[in-house]
Amino acid sequence: MIEVIITDDHPLIREGLKKTLSGEIDIEVVAEAENANDALSLLHKKQPDLLILDITMPGKSGLELIKDLKNSFPALPILILSIHPEKRFAVRALKAGAYGYLCKSSISEELVKAIRKITQQKRKYITPDAAELLAGQLDGDEEVLHEALSDREFEVLRMIAQGMAISKIADELNLSAHTIHTYRSRIKEKMSLESNVEMTRYAINNRLID
Repeated sequence: MIEVIITDDHPLIREGLKKTLSGEIDIEVVAEAENANDALSLLHKKQPDLLILDITMPGKSGLELIKDLKNSFPALPILILSIHPEKRFAVRALKAGAYGYLCKSSISEELVKAIRKITQQKRKYITPDAAELLAGQLDGDEEVLHEALSDREFEVLRMIAQGMAISKIADELNLSAHTIHTYRSRIKEKMSLESNVEMTRYAINNRLID
């Protein structure tokens, strides 16, 4: 039996995942968490065969959690499920140590296949879009400016580009407004951008936001 823990801050998504997997006789959802802290608490009590993880959650993001898990539970396979297309997060997630990256729109077609490949074959599950992005980096394609950002800086860039106020971003990430201002300054410096308007234009042109 393949034991799975789901971590996602949306109850309806968790229910949808459980429903999708309920028809599989060899896969069982043994626990669920709504944030990174809950997931860590569960994993210290029971380690499943696979952790299904959302990449954008309030507080500690999925990307940050992957790095923590690689230190505490290095053998635990992680499958990322995200509303965001591969272009935005797939390469970052795979480099951080995830075994696969799926868009939530393709759950019904790909999820079970990904779970079995990761747990039974001990291989990463790479979609064609993610494979193309990885190949582009290996081929030495010109590196885009946002690739120089840390995962947290990248997250803040996207939130600013979506029009979120600094205070709102701070609340969402459980950080101080001063820390968010610091991240914004680093983003501007690394990307040679002068204003929130330029950051937003960049994010739109590079399809980092919808």
